[in-house]
Amino acid sequence: MKEIKPAAGIKAEVAVPGSKSITQRALIVAALAEGESTLLGPLDSEDTEYTSAALEQMGAVIEKKADRWLVSGNGGRVTTPSQEIYLGNNGTATRFLTSVAALGSGTFRISGDERMAERPILPLMQALQGWGVDIASSNNNGCPPLEIRANGLAGGKTVLPPGKSSQYLSSLLLVGPYARKEAELDVEGEILSLPYVIMTLAVMESFGITVEASETLNSFRIPRGSYRAREYAIEGDASNASYFYAAAAVTGGEVTVPNVPVPSMQGDAAFVALLARMGCQVNKTGDGLTVSGPAELKGITIDMADMPDVVPTLAVVASQARGRTVIRNIAHLRIKECDRLHVMAVELAKMGARVQELEDSLVIEGRDEDSPLHGADINTYNDHRIAMSFAVAGLAVPGVRILGEECVAKSFPDFWERFALLYD
Repeated sequence: MKEIKPAAGIKAEVAVPGSKSITQRALIVAALAEGESTLLGPLDSEDTEYTSAALEQMGAVIEKKADRWLVSGNGGRVTTPSQEIYLGNNGTATRFLTSVAALGSGTFRISGDERMAERPILPLMQALQGWGVDIASSNNNGCPPLEIRANGLAGGKTVLPPGKSSQYLSSLLLVGPYARKEAELDVEGEILSLPYVIMTLAVMESFGITVEASETLNSFRIPRGSYRAREYAIEGDASNASYFYAAAAVTGGEVTVPNVPVPSMQGDAAFVALLARMGCQVNKTGDGLTVSGPAELKGITIDMADMPDVVPTLAVVASQARGRTVIRNIAHLRIKECDRLHVMAVELAKMGARVQELEDSLVIEGRDEDSPLHGADINTYNDHRIAMSFAVAGLAVPGVRILGEECVAKSFPDFWERFALLYD
């Protein structure tokens, strides 16, 4: 349990570790490339450890140094592991590596923890079957554990059915170059979290594969080829930067994050624009941004379909604002590490916030001088983003205690040490 000490008018500079999303994509592309790549500034966390260990099971060689990882790729020749591939609650790796396993020859088994066994993957399975992959859900429920009887990708045209995760699409794009026949992919339904798909395409292009995409990004032609090894620098994590920007917002302080670039390939970098709408000042400082909190925040209405990972951060900021905040189009939060939409409503209500949970939205009534928020013990549900967002709440509200605070290891192992810099 970690009790958060309130603070006012903080002034700090805090760098964040490398982007989890970019690290995992770059790891996979480098592992499929021919030759040795150098990844500069990667994130070393629980999730990226699962990803790298699985890639090593499939034939890549990864040497981790303090500020860089050397990845010797297999040129798309995937080794069949002797044991099942266990990925904890790493949804990104589970979805991406399911497709990587399909490139191999032999039986691959992919599993995770109890929560991962509840997280859907059926649309990806159906699209892979369209490319000739023999894949099954062990419990016949469209969720992991999975068994893949791999014999490579046939390629040609397949269809990705509607789903609540952009990771299905990214997974297919990443392996498409290694199909026996040029791969074509059509996407049905709305593409949620679209910036993550654009990120995937950008990483692929950096390693030598340029995908032909329709203007609406629902149809793709993926050329046959092999990724080219290279040196690749990874941006600071914009999702993790959100907690420090939010700290400035709720305390009326000033925080600089120097290593999330402007512009950034990460969709969550747009979080600062939302804080600006709520009254914060945002200024470019060197290679990063400085956020200064106002005397009073104001509520906003916003569609957050493309920025799901920073919804918990925004919800906490909204609880400190004047007026109503409506966060829309976020039903896909229900299949994250926990049901984040429901959990944010429950845990904010514990603190006295007035929150309405709808099927795909959160409605948060802002500060009420007659009924201020109060401290509470916050359950994290083993979800790193719940822990870190409520740490921000504790800066503004006395008595907030975070239970299971160690779950931050998933994406930000030294979060609490860097969070402490806000008090210096």
